[in-house]
Amino acid sequence: MHIGMLYAAAAYAMWGVFPLYFKSLQDIPPEQILMHRMVWSLVFVVIVLAWRRQWAWLRDVLRRPKVLAGFAASAVLLSSNWFIYIWAVNSGNVVEASLGYFINPLFNVLLGFVVLGERLRRVQWIAVALAACGVAWLTWHGGTLPWIALLLALTFGLYGLLRKTAALGALEGLALETLLLFPLALGYLIVLSVRGTNAFATASTSTQLLLAAAGPITAVPLLLFAAGARRISLSVLGILQYIGPTLQLLLGVWLYHEPFGGVRLVGFALIWSALAVFSLEGLWRTWTSRQA
Repeated sequence: MHIGMLYAAAAYAMWGVFPLYFKSLQDIPPEQILMHRMVWSLVFVVIVLAWRRQWAWLRDVLRRPKVLAGFAASAVLLSSNWFIYIWAVNSGNVVEASLGYFINPLFNVLLGFVVLGERLRRVQWIAVALAACGVAWLTWHGGTLPWIALLLALTFGLYGLLRKTAALGALEGLALETLLLFPLALGYLIVLSVRGTNAFATASTSTQLLLAAAGPITAVPLLLFAAGARRISLSVLGILQYIGPTLQLLLGVWLYHEPFGGVRLVGFALIWSALAVFSLEGLWRTWTSRQA
């Protein structure tokens, strides 16, 4: 139990400090960072799979067109989420990006209701309504929808929905997704090199190393999360997931001095209240079922 909590907490903490990594690559266009993340993630997971001699799944998957189509869709959603997040961080929207991951659990509940036909309990409806009020408040006073947060929640929520029923585990799934994205990413980088606009070629050695580090930086927290999720209950995992957006929010406010007060604070407070209601209700149901 304790080692599982440690694995999961470490994964969420690493995701929480992602702004530090992407801010260090501000001189590289976001789309090029994305392509390097695809390429180096594949390189890293291939090395891990080779070390573990874990190849049997690939032959089976290549014979199943429906599985490939499902992972192609999840790869598109994953890369879209990555790009939006990279762009948000490097355009000074770390706080709004954190909002997307705060509302993601509630968005997942709505997806379960709309797509899977799951029934929501009364307290869950209250939590969703509170979060909707928070988004409406931010929209009304900001003059526009917090579209960065909503797109991050949408893409990651749909990605999670596809992976929920996927036939592969975390490592194999990431390997297949990046394998499907690899030709696009490599082709794009080759075209940039031919045109002389590939930022990697003219970047400093430290920046090149940071881009190559996108592989382990992407895969390691995912593997830690998978290891932790197998060892702890979903209720504990649900509480730990707020470590990531909380760290992102703190970085955005205290390190990058993004505005956060008054109107924005009220909107976030409504969403935090929704998460508190949602989480406490889940913990209560878990406790009462164990007592029974």
